[in-house]
Formats: sequence, C-alpha cells, structure tokens
Amino acid sequence: MLETTTPARAWRVVLEHIERDLLEGRLGPGDRLPSERDLAADLGVGRSSVREAVRVLEVMGLIRTATGSGPQSGAIVIATPSGGLSVLLRLQVAAQGFPLADVMRTRLVLEDAVTASLADDDARDTTDVHRMLDAMDAADLTAEEFLVLDAQLHLALAESSGNSVIAAMMAGLRSAIESYVLTGSQAIADWPAMEAKLRAEHHGIVDAIDVGDADLARKLVRDHITGYYTSAGLTSATHSSH
Repeated sequence: MLETTTPARAWRVVLEHIERDLLEGRLGPGDRLPSERDLAADLGVGRSSVREAVRVLEVMGLIRTATGSGPQSGAIVIATPSGGLSVLLRLQVAAQGFPLADVMRTRLVLEDAVTASLADDDARDTTDVHRMLDAMDAADLTAEEFLVLDAQLHLALAESSGNSVIAAMMAGLRSAIESYVLTGSQAIADWPAMEAKLRAEHHGIVDAIDVGDADLARKLVRDHITGYYTSAGLTSATHSSH
C-alpha cells in the first residue's frame, strides 16, 4: 500500500500508536498486538514500517514475537518489560553518552535508596548478595575478575530491593560501572590492599542491611563508592561538571 507518512517516520507512528494503547490500558501484559496487516491499514503505513516498529519493541524487551499460525504466534506484550530501560541505558553507555560524574552521582542516588529499602524491609532476602560476597572472598581473583563480581554484587543488591525500575537502571549502567572501576584500578599502586578494603566494605554494607540499620548502610555505601573513585584518581572528572 502507499504510505501516507514518509518511511523514515512511519515506524515511529506505529511505535507511538502502540505506546498509547499501553498507556491507556487497551493493551496489557499477555495481550497480542494487532496483526501486521491491520496495523498497516489502520495507521496508513507500509507493512515494512510495522515490521520495523515491532523489531524495535522486541529489542527493547517490551514484546516477544513467534512465527507460525497458532495461539502463540505473532507479537505478544511481555508481562515484565524491564529489559527495555536496561537496553536503552546500555546503548547510551556504549555511545559514551554519560559522563563519569553523572554515572557516579546516579549510583549514589540509586544505591542509597537500595540499601535503605533493604535495611528497612524485615522480609528482605539477601541470599544472592551473600553468594556474591562468598565469590569475592576467593583468594585467587584477578583485579578484573574481582571488579566484575563487584558490579554483580551491586546489581544483586538492587534486584534484592524489589524495585524493578532501580534494578533495570543498575543493570543498564553496569557496563559503564565495570568500565570505569576497571580503568580506575590501573591507577591504584597497591591493588591487594584496595581489594581487601573493598571486600571489608562490602561485608560492612551487607551486615548493616542484615541487621536493619538503614542509616549505617546508607553511609557505608556512600563512603564505599566515593572512596573508590577518590583512590582511583577519578574525582577530578566528578567535580568538573559542578
């Protein structure tokens, strides 16, 4: 069919239409999107533009698609589309769109909320967090291995908090965090001493959470993050944008 919108914009028309349906409750988790043919006819765009929009939504983690003609075929809204935010943040990080200063300040805001929320929750489950602590206590880890586990530990804390938005943001920022902390480690003369310090700080943060001391947990996680950036000589970057 003849598109009434330029091809470069047509797939965005489809995205905006589906977004409105989600926001206004006409579509929800588990629902199937209208067929490619129906969307193209209703919106006055070509079927190729519909396919492009569906691909974008699938990459963002908002829908899943399956081929065939059965009840599970077509495009279906995913129940927990937390992947979309993580993907967008990872792409922004990959494009070097976030200054170090902004990543650090965002970490402070997010992890302050995470530790306070966990410490205040009598039903908290820190099983995965303790598993990461145990992995980081191994004696034969390289700096890179330790710092990858470090990022996983902070992500595990976010996921344990039960706040899916914060967890998705931490997951999206994870590659940036890993990159910055690894780069910073190369400026630290005595890495074994720093590793021991970071390990002790992690245990202190989790201990404070486990006993329900929110104020102490928040202080410790803030000191932990800012202390590393200072030791690694990264603080000049964090001050430059003030």
